[in-house]
Amino acid sequence: MSILISLINFQELFTVENILPSIRVAAILLIALPLVLAASRIIRRMLKGRVSPQHAMLVSKLFSYLFVSILVIMVLREFGFKLTTLLGAAGIMGVAVGFAAQTSLSNLISGIFLVWEQTFQIGDVVQVGTTKGTVKSVDLLSIKLRTFDNQLIRIPNETLVKSEMTNITAFEIRRLDIPIGVAYGTDLRKAMDLLTEIADQNPMVLDEPRPLVTLTGFGESSVNIQFGIWFAKPNSLAVRDACIMAIHNRFHEQGIEIPFPQRTVHLSSPPMPEDNSL
Repeated sequence: MSILISLINFQELFTVENILPSIRVAAILLIALPLVLAASRIIRRMLKGRVSPQHAMLVSKLFSYLFVSILVIMVLREFGFKLTTLLGAAGIMGVAVGFAAQTSLSNLISGIFLVWEQTFQIGDVVQVGTTKGTVKSVDLLSIKLRTFDNQLIRIPNETLVKSEMTNITAFEIRRLDIPIGVAYGTDLRKAMDLLTEIADQNPMVLDEPRPLVTLTGFGESSVNIQFGIWFAKPNSLAVRDACIMAIHNRFHEQGIEIPFPQRTVHLSSPPMPEDNSL
């Protein structure tokens, strides 16, 4: 008799009412979830070139988070959870999580402000405090920078909103300022004309705006000149190296001295004590 009862209970497990929810849950996990993730990637590709990369990333992530949440609710309903119960539990949990995750909420709101302002884009070189690197991703809670020595740094969005951030590559052209000191007694007009000539002969230096060559004052051992040149932002390192080498070589050819700090040390012997023994 006990064996017969066990067989009956075992057969009840395979009724249509019990099998259908399992099939629907499997369909959600195996079909609907991959479709949502694939649709998120398609949305990002469709928005590419139409909006900024961070806007495309934000829209695709919001899409995936929304529909994944809907799929989770559908799976819970298949297991017998009522929607009203879920909403009540979600409300209580939301209050508890809200107190425990104030920092995350602040980062989320700050991230929305950053995306809305469009202060930077993916691929820009930014500096936050002493940290400098290329923006690799803009997420809801943080951005990730790739430093020039190939390190990955995560900066919370709230830190970016509260701190001073410099976007080094925001504009298509930039100016490089090279401070130069020449020895006292140098023909300053000759030195300034030579710097202008160096800028004009460099194909990476822009003709407009014109190079800036101006005297900035007297130093301890030199007359100081500011040499500012404009260039397209991809040529930053090449322009700097080429101009510094050209200044060094041309000044040496023309006999213009770039002095280094010098110090004169006077040594003196202490006075001999008087002999009062006599």
